[in-house]
Amino acid sequence: MQTSTELKAEKKGAFPRNVSLIRRVRKHAALYLLLLPVIIGLIIFKYVPSIGAITIPFTRYSIVDGFFGSDWVGLKWFIQFMQSPFFPRLLKNTFLLGFYSLVFGFPAPILLALLLNEIHYGPFKRAAQSITYLPHFVSVVIMVGMLYSFFGHDGYVNRILAGLGIGAVDFVNDSRWFRPIYVISGIWQSIGWGSIVFLASLASINPELYESSYLDGANRAQRAIHITLPGLAPTITILLILNVGQIINVGFEKVFLMSNPGIYSVADVFSTYVYRRGILGLDYSFAAAVGLFNAVLALALVVATNYISRTVSEHSLW
Repeated sequence: MQTSTELKAEKKGAFPRNVSLIRRVRKHAALYLLLLPVIIGLIIFKYVPSIGAITIPFTRYSIVDGFFGSDWVGLKWFIQFMQSPFFPRLLKNTFLLGFYSLVFGFPAPILLALLLNEIHYGPFKRAAQSITYLPHFVSVVIMVGMLYSFFGHDGYVNRILAGLGIGAVDFVNDSRWFRPIYVISGIWQSIGWGSIVFLASLASINPELYESSYLDGANRAQRAIHITLPGLAPTITILLILNVGQIINVGFEKVFLMSNPGIYSVADVFSTYVYRRGILGLDYSFAAAVGLFNAVLALALVVATNYISRTVSEHSLW
């Protein structure tokens, strides 16, 4: 016999904690069937290959001997990497690029969403959204090519500076300009697309709250502070936790295309170093150890951020 609590839970599509997993699966069997192809794909293309590949950082990997036939060396490559003279530079460059992208790039879509939410003239709002969304669909190669066209030695920016009587600035080969160009171009490319999630969250806020605050005499700034931002808090928290993990996972393509040996002091990061050691140098085990170190560090950041968020607020990933 089902209890009244269980019957009410079934009507609502939920179950109390003491209801068995089997009954939950039977209740939502159709949804689990839809999820099944995804799970199978993850097992085949992600989990199974990783079982063998996870051994590479701990062995002296040889293509001939394979994953399980190569000599086991333990933590040798991790120790060698952390004792390498490149380690401090790689850690610093990777962290700073990720940190600056988070500090300046994460609030940008929120601000854009708040501004777009205040626009009530439909045609202008749609045009603004389309213009800000378009850069997301520009490939990294084309985007970096545009950066060279604008900031190269003979680029448009230097032509303007020459017309103003100011000497040319070698933006692309000057290490002082690499990080600002990287961060600003990243904001330009992602701000519109990132604002979609926040616009959806804004649409879910009860409009009666705004009407009540308007009747109470609250201005726009007060409504934004006391209604809009609290309504966005869960979305901001979840995305912030996920983005913190990307601080140490700076992408390869953009950094690789923008960098050159002259600016390695600020542009060389974990991913580009793995490419040089693993692909060009054929040192697969060492490169895999660097990649695994990077992944573990990113996971640690996500776990720590989630713990802090759960401690100081009611919002967290788990």
